[in-house]
Amino acid sequence: MKKYDAVVIGAGNGGLVAAIRLLQGGAKTLLVEKHNLPGGFATSFRRGRFEFEASLHELNDYGPDNNKGDVHVLFEELGVADKIDWIQIPDAYRVICQNEKLDARMPFGVDAFIDQMEKYVPGSRTSMRKFFDLAEEVRLAQAYTSSVNGNADSKIMVRDYGNFVRAGSYSVNEVFKALKMPLKARRILSAYWCYLGASLDDMSFVHYASMVNRYIMRGASTPKMRSHEISLAMVERIRELGGDILLNTEAVKILTSPKDGGVEGVVLDNGEEIATHHIVANCAPHLVYGKLMDHVKEEEIKSTNARKFAGRGFTMFLGLDADPDTLGVEDYNYFLYDTTDSVKQYEMMKTIEGNNAQATVCLNRALPDASPKGTSMMYFTTLYMDDVWGKVSPENYQKVKNYVADKMISRFERDTGAHIREHIEEISIATPMTYARYCLHPEGVIYGYESQYWDGLMPRLQMMNEDYKVRGLRFAGGYSMRLSGYSSAYFSGDISGRQTVGDIKREGK
Repeated sequence: MKKYDAVVIGAGNGGLVAAIRLLQGGAKTLLVEKHNLPGGFATSFRRGRFEFEASLHELNDYGPDNNKGDVHVLFEELGVADKIDWIQIPDAYRVICQNEKLDARMPFGVDAFIDQMEKYVPGSRTSMRKFFDLAEEVRLAQAYTSSVNGNADSKIMVRDYGNFVRAGSYSVNEVFKALKMPLKARRILSAYWCYLGASLDDMSFVHYASMVNRYIMRGASTPKMRSHEISLAMVERIRELGGDILLNTEAVKILTSPKDGGVEGVVLDNGEEIATHHIVANCAPHLVYGKLMDHVKEEEIKSTNARKFAGRGFTMFLGLDADPDTLGVEDYNYFLYDTTDSVKQYEMMKTIEGNNAQATVCLNRALPDASPKGTSMMYFTTLYMDDVWGKVSPENYQKVKNYVADKMISRFERDTGAHIREHIEEISIATPMTYARYCLHPEGVIYGYESQYWDGLMPRLQMMNEDYKVRGLRFAGGYSMRLSGYSSAYFSGDISGRQTVGDIKREGK
């Protein structure tokens, strides 16, 4: 039987970072991935003459060399920053809500963002400045909490991050009102909410503020060769550090000790058993406890089932036979809503018929040569906040899929004035069924567990030690302590990898 200090299950974003951190900490490490490519959602695929990005719209908190974000620093520590060719996204976003006669383009840069908001909403400057000052304190408080693995000193928190502590238990909408932010400014500032998949009545302010601040302060980036470039860079780094990688190999069972239920090994789909006392699972706890482990304590089952699944994904990929100027596609990143009230929009996203919201990207606006000359690529994404696709019969599946795709195209053309339908050369559609099959995500969830008051970003970071219920088992990725999103997944792998190195060293002593 082969033996490893640690086994990482799943080569998604969190799993790749965890493997690098384990190897940097001196652990003999095996990475197991059931797909024939690494990266999970962080990958690309070809249709005709187009190479589509599978999931990444933009990576926040990376930043250029003269304005490095936390992700940039992390990638340098991992040894992969110089292996990736980055492109900067030109502007933050354009949000359109025809029902509310709202059409706003927002730039990157805190000062530029506040200036632009003041033009759209005269008198908003003071509240916007307060928002970004508070958001920066949130970012610094999170960095401190992560640095001490969730064991924050309450005295330090109150002394250095007092405003963060005061705002920590409130929702986004509650803090917006406390800041006396004008309604229209709140509507424009709320555009990013769908990236986190919870309404702003339910979402913790510190979570949303952290994301918005990181986007606006340092801009957003994307790899020139799609997110698969990041995944391949990390695989290369793992091999440089002496790690072993098994692709086309599925972990089918986690072996546990009959004495304390702790990790004892992994069984692969070819029947081979790998001995290890440490696993980082880059997959859903629902999958781990429901399929990979025979003996699970009631405590783990209850805590996992108490959490709520976040958005189920639907994405349409278009390859178009005309350039963005010809199409009338003016911007890189669009948010199209029926209402800028996130609570109402969230409710609409619980049905297929009522959901018309979309986040749409034209990659060529950041990278003109992303596709052949005279062509364009666009990605259209929406979320479903209930398992409505699970109720679609096999006979109606194709019909419903085409219905949603047609709605997306019509909505985009109506709201922007662009003409794309007659220029479609390639089209590919991923529904929640696709994501469930591709990544074994329950119900086709792409955002992990939803951010709730009791289960938001800061509670998870502060409860990391309490969540360590099975000896030797830690989680990384969108279902773990940092919640969903590329940046969060990378940091979750960083945390879980370093924690596991500490576990191994303590066992050695």
